[in-house]
Amino acid sequence: MTATFWIKALQLIASLGLLVFIHELGHFMWARLFGVRVEKFYLFFDIGLKKLGINWDGSIFKFKPKNSDTEYGMGWMPLGGYCKIAGMIDESMDLEQMQQPEQPWEFRTKPAWQRLLIMIGGVLNNFLLAIIIYAGIVYYWGEQYIPYQNATLGMTFSDSAHKLGFMEGDIPLTADGKQLNYLNSDEIQAIVTARQVKVLRGGKDTVAINIPSNYIFTANKEAEAGIPFIDYRIPVVVESTMPGDGAEKAGIKKGDRLLMIDSVATADYKSLTAQLMAHKGDTVQVTYEHAGKSITAALPVSTAGKIGVSFKLITEVYKVETKQYSLLTSVPRGIEMGCTQLVNYVEQFKYIFTKEGAQSLGGFGAIGSIFPDTWDWYRFWTLTAFLSIILAFMNILPIPALDGGHVLFLLYEIIFRRKPGDKFLERAQMVGMSILIALLLWANGNDIYRWIIKPFIQ
Repeated sequence: MTATFWIKALQLIASLGLLVFIHELGHFMWARLFGVRVEKFYLFFDIGLKKLGINWDGSIFKFKPKNSDTEYGMGWMPLGGYCKIAGMIDESMDLEQMQQPEQPWEFRTKPAWQRLLIMIGGVLNNFLLAIIIYAGIVYYWGEQYIPYQNATLGMTFSDSAHKLGFMEGDIPLTADGKQLNYLNSDEIQAIVTARQVKVLRGGKDTVAINIPSNYIFTANKEAEAGIPFIDYRIPVVVESTMPGDGAEKAGIKKGDRLLMIDSVATADYKSLTAQLMAHKGDTVQVTYEHAGKSITAALPVSTAGKIGVSFKLITEVYKVETKQYSLLTSVPRGIEMGCTQLVNYVEQFKYIFTKEGAQSLGGFGAIGSIFPDTWDWYRFWTLTAFLSIILAFMNILPIPALDGGHVLFLLYEIIFRRKPGDKFLERAQMVGMSILIALLLWANGNDIYRWIIKPFIQ
């Protein structure tokens, strides 16, 4: 396995480990606040191997402080964690305890409103963590962005976007009436999930483009293949030339702008790259602008599609706006970002119930793949905040075995003033766990098919 794999895996484990710890800490804090005994608090699962004849309980380490009722530890399977609360039917399925006389320090003896807070504590913690991370990101790094009006060449689009009616150079204006300002993940989602998008074309005409339902799956498939739905068009302005290569010999200098390859206009980096890749190993006629004059020179193209030129970064070509936040102003911005991400994810979640949505579900491999190839703290914290939002939302779904399932039964108790029977709760827990295991197998099976099986059958 490559170093890239281990870097991604380490980021995934670190991110999920933090999120699971914070989630379970939410249950723990509320339980202890109301005097409920927590028997075990574990990061990762301590699945024992005694059934295989190995006398090991599955823990990497564990300890129980003096005068404490709680055993703390870490399991060997980094797929989650748990907080075993006394007197509660949970994933431990400790039915023997439930058959014993009720104790005042047990979950089942507490008022429904206290049990409700204990159950939503994990979800609240994850959402608050996301807000704190977003606030920390904007406080430490600020927000850098390129307004659409600063991108003089407009935007570039994928092939599927072109089929919808987008054209190179279009500048997005609105998505379902909502103003669009600069390119980020929120605005991309707003565009691909909108019913209608309006763009500025040619600097003067406003054009309306209708977006079909479920188009998001097409955009996601392109993104997985490394083809963004939309991106800034980057002018090909030379930063430097390789010593001794044809570009240097032809007199190309820093600040020059490449205009054409074999009479084909190359206004942006995307079109230039396409032309060079189409002429790998050949010699092409390159027209470039130097000191206000157009000059044409014959240049060899390497087998990698290069001509010995590096280009200026987008941040050096277009004016970048930077917004700094104080400690005080970063908090409301963090709340805004957290709420926006939650709303966007909820809106996107509805597509899971379609055929394409079920096929697009991904497991740990898909999650790990979104982390960068090198350790990048900005990207790590941004993804961790987003995963924290997902974890909060998924856990509040009304599925037995999830926090949302327990909340559903507690709301039933509060409304109808009677508890569901223990036998019902036991069966519901087993059904919920079966559903979760099936979803886990399906999602990770999609990963296996997508990356291992599919390449061999295409």
